[in-house]
Amino acid sequence: MAYVITSEPFGVLPDQYDPIIEYTIKDTETGEYMTVIPGYGGLLRRLALRKDEKLIPILHAPTSLSSLVADEMYAGALLFPYPSRIKHGTYSFEGSDHALRLNEMNRDNSIHGFISDKEFTVVNKEVTSTEACLTIRYQHKGDTVGYPFPFDFTVSYSLRKTAGPTTMHLSYEALNTGSVNCPVAFGWHPYFTFNGQSVDTLTITMPDRAPIVLDQKTMIPTGREAVREKEPLSLNGVQLDNAYELKTGEEGYLETSLRSDAANASIVMRQQTGPGKLNYLVCFTPPRRDSVAIEPLSANVDSFNNGEGLVVLTPGHTFCGDISVRLE
Repeated sequence: MAYVITSEPFGVLPDQYDPIIEYTIKDTETGEYMTVIPGYGGLLRRLALRKDEKLIPILHAPTSLSSLVADEMYAGALLFPYPSRIKHGTYSFEGSDHALRLNEMNRDNSIHGFISDKEFTVVNKEVTSTEACLTIRYQHKGDTVGYPFPFDFTVSYSLRKTAGPTTMHLSYEALNTGSVNCPVAFGWHPYFTFNGQSVDTLTITMPDRAPIVLDQKTMIPTGREAVREKEPLSLNGVQLDNAYELKTGEEGYLETSLRSDAANASIVMRQQTGPGKLNYLVCFTPPRRDSVAIEPLSANVDSFNNGEGLVVLTPGHTFCGDISVRLE
């Protein structure tokens, strides 16, 4: 393998003189690559993997910095310290009441945390014969409205080649740098696509799971449905905006696959499960129907209020997990 990590300007934000830099991790032999923008939320913007002799881009994401800033779909975003929604943006934690900024005004919710536009710093780049890895970090001082808890949030993105197909790995770690406990949960918000192929031609296979009943006005949980077993689901004419609790063992991994017969390929998203890990899943088909959001989450919708999957992180301790994506 011949991995490299390079960088180039992606664009300039208003009132900012230095350009935002995009990093590319690439296998120069196969052409497979991924790109990351540390300066704007640390998001993974592009990912292209090879199936047989064909290189297939499998992420839908903004094509320019202006479209990235205007994007309300959170394409590729890291969601922390909470994914999904917090009802009314309010919660109580260990005897204190907090009010977060509302950013889903039509439903009166706070959604998807507050790091998706923050500046991460590159803290390490490593290239070996079998892997290239970029590690980035965002340091929060505890100065965000409604979340007065400092933390360091570190993400490592890598391309790896072992015995099987090349795999993209995303690992995350949050360190409580404060002096009191803090509530944390994590999610990732990729939109998977086969070169913009219509969702109606695709099939999704999810693990065994219990659908979470959501109030259709607020999209806040009200209950659970019976467990559904793993089986392929045609997306022809199907609209998804669903949350699920995965049926997991003590520790391990579960996979969700998105199949295109036209491309003769499946995108496989693998999430770590078990105590404090990624035991929830959201699947969403946007109105344009050219991609599918497959979102691994460590907690349920409104976890800061219902406590489902919420981790209470003590000072000096960490919260971590990992996700991978491959094409097969």
